Amino acid sequence: MVTIIRRFVETDTGHRVPNHKSKCRHMHGHRYRWEVEIEGDVVVDEGVSDEGMLMDFSDVSQILEEYIHDIVDHAFIVYDQDLEALEALSILGDTHRTFVVSFIPTAENLAKWAFEQVEPRIISKYQQKLRLVAFHVRETPKSWATWRNDN
Repeated sequence: MVTIIRRFVETDTGHRVPNHKSKCRHMHGHRYRWEVEIEGDVVVDEGVSDEGMLMDFSDVSQILEEYIHDIVDHAFIVYDQDLEALEALSILGDTHRTFVVSFIPTAENLAKWAFEQVEPRIISKYQQKLRLVAFHVRETPKSWATWRNDN
């Protein structure tokens, strides 16, 4: 088995943790860094584009671009039960990118969400056996969360 890790471009994304005991309860933003970890067997078919690779890094990037970056970059992620934030953001109308989710948008929950968005795309794109091992979300240079597939 081989493991590859692809760090994807960073996104500028806002959020808030509504019940937080400190400053994270305020609307703010981060430069998030999204990283995917994939495990599987190296392609051994002679003459194919991916020969010698687990998965082409550009294919990984394309999936992350479409299912993560294009959704959260320059958007504000808001919990669907955070009525104060939803009301404040509604004033901006269509001039603002708001991404409403069914969970509090912590790094931990965003790592799980990203994993769930990417896993079926990674598996369905390739015929050889691949497994999405983990998704890492770096909220700051010193703080990150990982959602790991322990199956």
